[in-house]
Amino acid sequence: MAIQIAARGVTKIFGNRPDTALAMLADGLGRDEIFARTGMTVGVHDASFDVEAGEIFVVMGLSGSGKSTLIRLLNRLIDATSGEILIDGRDINRMDRNELIDLRRRRMGMVFQSFALMPHLRVWQNAAFGLDVAGVDARTRRDRAQAALEAVGLGAHAESWPHELSGGMQQRVGLARALANEPAVLLMDEAFSALDPLIRTEMQDELLRLQAERQRTIVFISHDLDEAIRIGDRLAIMEGGRIVQIGRPDEILKNPANDYVRSFFRNIDVTKCLTAGDIARGDQVTLIRHTGEGPRAAVRQLRERDREFGYVRDGKRRFHGVVSVESLLAAIDRGNGGATLDDALLPGVEPLPAAMAMEEVLTRLTAAPYPLPVVDEAGAYVGAISKTAYLETLGRTR
Repeated sequence: MAIQIAARGVTKIFGNRPDTALAMLADGLGRDEIFARTGMTVGVHDASFDVEAGEIFVVMGLSGSGKSTLIRLLNRLIDATSGEILIDGRDINRMDRNELIDLRRRRMGMVFQSFALMPHLRVWQNAAFGLDVAGVDARTRRDRAQAALEAVGLGAHAESWPHELSGGMQQRVGLARALANEPAVLLMDEAFSALDPLIRTEMQDELLRLQAERQRTIVFISHDLDEAIRIGDRLAIMEGGRIVQIGRPDEILKNPANDYVRSFFRNIDVTKCLTAGDIARGDQVTLIRHTGEGPRAAVRQLRERDREFGYVRDGKRRFHGVVSVESLLAAIDRGNGGATLDDALLPGVEPLPAAMAMEEVLTRLTAAPYPLPVVDEAGAYVGAISKTAYLETLGRTR
């Protein structure tokens, strides 16, 4: 994937002596101490990250962590004190006024928590406002605004006034306004946080639907972990102006960088976040299906490891089934010395796909007499999930 947004050592100091604050940061002083000594605020400190084209990158943190400052640096609503912000390889901090205006009009859209609709303009005129400012002709403005409203399900309300719409519908107009200029990059600052929970979920679904239809690079600010996990391809967790961890939700959930990050996930339902592939273990006995591997050798391996079941795969790691000590001994008795591992496979064994949600695994797991095998998209054996492993995952993450 191509990198569309890249931040390199970005720092923002609010105050009239930023160089002094930068020197204090370099000496290892903390944010609170700098404020106490100088009255200057460290909004963002040494933020570095990449956002791939077409991904939803969610930035999370407590109030005052710097996440809203960070997103305003990405389109230079505020100027960085130091560092680079590259959009498609160009440093926006070096752009002149005309280049910056052109970037915002042609390549970027932004959706805020506040709907910020103009009450004296009809819905389609609000959606077309950015195009109007950009000097786009009237016919094109109307057509593109209507197309954006259709995309968010408000095509029939183009002639309505903002006060005639519900809060969720007004936010859809705000989203349509951002989409009307067909941006490659969409910045969303707590865009759904002012909405009721049900409407917020509907807007999340709408965003994912639009993303499926046409992928955009989205940086989404949120304080809601459920929302972040639901829509984010990757998360960045901020604390005190710093980015303390970046990764996929399941990666951060399994390996939080510190107690601050761990606290975000303390009350999350991990069964909705982790997958079968995340919790599968490779500690079961695997038996390689080839001419030299027979039931007698398999029985020996299982007994040496004090295991009842073995997982059969071939040389390319493709899963073939599960055998037990009992089924192997029965195959030996039936085969008169010519039995194979295939003769001992247990009937009705269906491996779990690695992408299956952890919450879906439980029903299958409780009914199975053996740890459930897990395979990837190519049918390769990933590992197995035992009842013990499942419960340990719940205990460790909670």
